[in-house]
Amino acid sequence: MAFVHSSFYRFTPVADPAAFAAWLRETATGLGGVVLVAGEGLSAAIAGEADAVHAFETRLQAEPGFAGLHVKHNACERLPFSRLKVSVKREIVAFGIPGVSGQDATDTHVSPQRWRELLADPDTVVLDNRNSFEFKLGRFRGAIDPGVAHFRDFPAYVEAHRDEWRGKTVAMYCTGGIRCEKTAAWMQQRGLKVAQLDGGILNFLEAFPDAAADWEGECYVFDKRIAIDAAGRETGTTAEAVFTDPADAWRLARAKRLDPAED
Repeated sequence: MAFVHSSFYRFTPVADPAAFAAWLRETATGLGGVVLVAGEGLSAAIAGEADAVHAFETRLQAEPGFAGLHVKHNACERLPFSRLKVSVKREIVAFGIPGVSGQDATDTHVSPQRWRELLADPDTVVLDNRNSFEFKLGRFRGAIDPGVAHFRDFPAYVEAHRDEWRGKTVAMYCTGGIRCEKTAAWMQQRGLKVAQLDGGILNFLEAFPDAAADWEGECYVFDKRIAIDAAGRETGTTAEAVFTDPADAWRLARAKRLDPAED
């Protein structure tokens, strides 16, 4: 049996995150995944049988603020999650700089088609907005690794290179797009011209059968599959192969908790 992995986020005011989280737990019965809820919105990765995933997405998009949700789908041969975990957080993505909203950026999103054009432009700085372990596993051609261990370290790297990037387009990407939302808003405030890949790597891989022409290696995914290739297929890469740095021991332990052998 094939399953569907669905990932999405939305920055929209949530008046009562705890009540919304309770509604999500009830509505997503039968699905597995990780869902984060905060006053600023929702971030989710869920999976299950196609009909159940579609039914959940339909109900969610009927809720105020969630119409037209941009959803990325990926076919899976096995369930990526063992259970559903819905958590209430202060932010759906922790950037580390107060006052920055994922709704503040203007005219920064670019389609996968436009992204390909930017990759070929010599005046483009292609910036990976993920942690180093993700970059080492796979990346867009010509991309720069900021060398950060945590997302909150990213602003310091940008500040250190801001002057040399002036006059160029900083084309930025992450797995599903959410990390780029807050970063793009802040970088615009710092005077940089920013382009963020709409829907992130997952959207690009879904958009192009020949994605391997621009995507090198594998894409780390935060579930049992560990990594997928440019065609969206599970690769068989293990968590032990990804987390070789002793400093990432906690990431390895977290990934191993998802292992189906423990279910």
